[in-house]
Amino acid sequence: MQDVKNSVEGQKRNNLIPFIPDGDFYFTKGVEAFRKKKFEVALKWMNKAVEAVPKDPLYQCQMSIIYTEIGSYHKANQILTDVLQTSGNQYVDCYYLLANNYAHLGLLNDARKYAKSYLDLEPNGDFSEEAKSLIELMEFEDDDEEEDFGPPLEDEDELLIYQETAFYHLEHKEWEKALLVLEEMQTLFPEHKTIKHEYAHALFFDGEKEEAIKMEEDNIQEDPFNLYSHTNLATFYYETNQEAYQLHIRALLNVYPIHEQQKLRIATTLARTGYFEEAYTRFRMLSKAVVKSHISYYRWYSLAAFQLGEIDKANSIWQEGGRKHPVLAHESAPWME
Repeated sequence: MQDVKNSVEGQKRNNLIPFIPDGDFYFTKGVEAFRKKKFEVALKWMNKAVEAVPKDPLYQCQMSIIYTEIGSYHKANQILTDVLQTSGNQYVDCYYLLANNYAHLGLLNDARKYAKSYLDLEPNGDFSEEAKSLIELMEFEDDDEEEDFGPPLEDEDELLIYQETAFYHLEHKEWEKALLVLEEMQTLFPEHKTIKHEYAHALFFDGEKEEAIKMEEDNIQEDPFNLYSHTNLATFYYETNQEAYQLHIRALLNVYPIHEQQKLRIATTLARTGYFEEAYTRFRMLSKAVVKSHISYYRWYSLAAFQLGEIDKANSIWQEGGRKHPVLAHESAPWME
């Protein structure tokens, strides 16, 4: 009897069809995790989908959307650029996704270019209303209107590398290295207006304070409403004990940008200049998923919390920052400096 039973079970095992997951299986799992906002899990599934079918643009586009959700805009843009280069205009949605990412990065000229490219190709597409709204929300100088808005895909890889490098040095307070990269960027990509403000910021903290202040004073004469000039001058004047910093703080207190990077810049500026209550409110409004790649987020948010008596909150923020950014683990908490 036992032999018969073993024989039947053996036949059952032999008749089982092994389940071999394919790209669609991984993709479906990734989408399910994404909808539940489990972004790290979603990214793992989507990576498996891409590994299974490396040339499927749909998988890659979805993976870029996950990177966007966690604030890795440069990585998302790299994927989208690769899709456009390999698939042409087959996946027009990539243009809108690129526009959205560049807007979050504060690269408004690029954002407008890609939004316009999307509308040119899909005037009634799924993202047409979003693209139109994006264009309406962005402000540009008059001379930008004459530019050719075709997507400069051939320069995209190089630009992304420069942006990542400059961002790394700025966040790690490596001012001399940041200046070298930003100088080259100003030559190669003169259309990116934010580069000169990052350059002035690095120049000031590298010790060339008078030159940095003069640069931003000239910039604000040309564009009195520029957010980056106001944040820089507020910081520069405060650090050099000039009361004029309060004028720029008052201007910033009335500004509520739509993009997380710009929101973070205002929050850190308020914390830098002693407006801890206002800074704390702004930090709490930020999407952590977007700004957690910024060391400055943890450094200044924790300080603002500490100054308001939120000691446990401050320690929690600082410890989380140390786990995500090893450089912070080797620093003293900002309130102890």
